[in-house]
Amino acid sequence: MQLDMSPLIISLKTAFTATGIAFVFGLIAAYWMKGYKGKLRFLIDAVFALPLVLPPTVVGFFLLMIFGRYGFVGKLILKFNTTIIFSWPATVIAASVVAFPLMYRTTLGAFEQLDENIINAARTLGVNEFKIFWKVTFPLSWPGVAAATILSFARAIGEFGATTMVAGNIPGKTQTIPVAIYFAAEGGDMNKALFWVIIIVAISMIVIILMNYWADCQTKINFRRKSSRMLR
Repeated sequence: MQLDMSPLIISLKTAFTATGIAFVFGLIAAYWMKGYKGKLRFLIDAVFALPLVLPPTVVGFFLLMIFGRYGFVGKLILKFNTTIIFSWPATVIAASVVAFPLMYRTTLGAFEQLDENIINAARTLGVNEFKIFWKVTFPLSWPGVAAATILSFARAIGEFGATTMVAGNIPGKTQTIPVAIYFAAEGGDMNKALFWVIIIVAISMIVIILMNYWADCQTKINFRRKSSRMLR
């Protein structure tokens, strides 16, 4: 009997889409938070990072309250005779929400390590904030942003709890690899569960290797730059 490979396709499609969403909103949130010095800074930061520390089932519950039949978003889209719950977009939303804090926090850390004198110099020269971000902040923070993106992808592809609550286990539609592992093991099909465990472990190993390789390359590049400056 041929094994259904749809969980792999759904997981990769979901993870790439969720990572893209987390990348965009994570960058925006991190850059805004870097410049925000208001009294609510710690509260807003806690809200952004909350899905990172909450149990996934709690995150899933909140998503149900928002996108479910009786949630304010759920009621709105029901007027168009459609629903998000128990559909592929629900897997993307769940994965995006749990991946966002990693993208946000890691990127914020990279932004905060920048030398403010460089950014202030650009402002002194009359460069607007948009150009400062794309020409100065983003390029200088790219190693941290890349690491955040890889971590977000790893978190998105491994999401289980929130996905199960808002998307369920629909083969060929919402069944991701972690969901397939759980229900295969629960049904006693240990060989199938083991197969998917090996697949997701392999993907996770690739992510870790990429992280280490990237960090090693950046260390060597920084060392060469410092060495060249010292020799001048």
